Amino acid sequence: MAESNESQWINIADIMSALMMIFMFIAIAFLYQILNEKEIYKVQLNKALHKEFDSDLKDWKAVITDDNIIRFNSPFISGSDVIPEEFNAILEQFFPRYINLLSSQEFKKEIDEIRVEGHTSNGWGEVTQKQSYLYNMDLSQKRASNVLAYCYNIEDKVLDKNIHWLQDNLRANGMSFSKLLYKDKEQKIQDKERSRRVEFRVVTREHKEI
Repeated sequence: MAESNESQWINIADIMSALMMIFMFIAIAFLYQILNEKEIYKVQLNKALHKEFDSDLKDWKAVITDDNIIRFNSPFISGSDVIPEEFNAILEQFFPRYINLLSSQEFKKEIDEIRVEGHTSNGWGEVTQKQSYLYNMDLSQKRASNVLAYCYNIEDKVLDKNIHWLQDNLRANGMSFSKLLYKDKEQKIQDKERSRRVEFRVVTREHKEI
């Protein structure tokens, strides 16, 4: 009788192990499907951004990265958070078209945030590294917030149409010098000019689904 019970428990354990393996394979297949869909979305968005903005990038001193970041190189005067008039004009050309593209049916449903990020180089006169980081954090946050405010207040019918969506999803982030760009990455030689930048970044819902 004892042997019969033991055999029964072994059979149940085998069944449970088999079910766990089945569920694991289902989960892996589901995850793979999500990642594949997100990669397709990423590629499609990248193509759309290039199609919309490639002819303007050189004049704007901007680039589009493989991660769909639109990067404006060194738009601010060193140490200042006041947006130069030249960059104001660029934002007026760029932002309504950017939101028109992102708010389209093809892309809007996958967007969790649109981030305006301020980045600085590493340095701040004769101060400690800790002080430099905090001073640059404050500066980068003010720059990002000022850019967001300027973009938000542009008079445009596309922006007016999407005003509630922008309120829910548009964010400003100061990054200090936490994500430097380098002339030589292996030797950690920073590129000060390129590091002083403003970036527009699309954050998708991918991480939530995963």
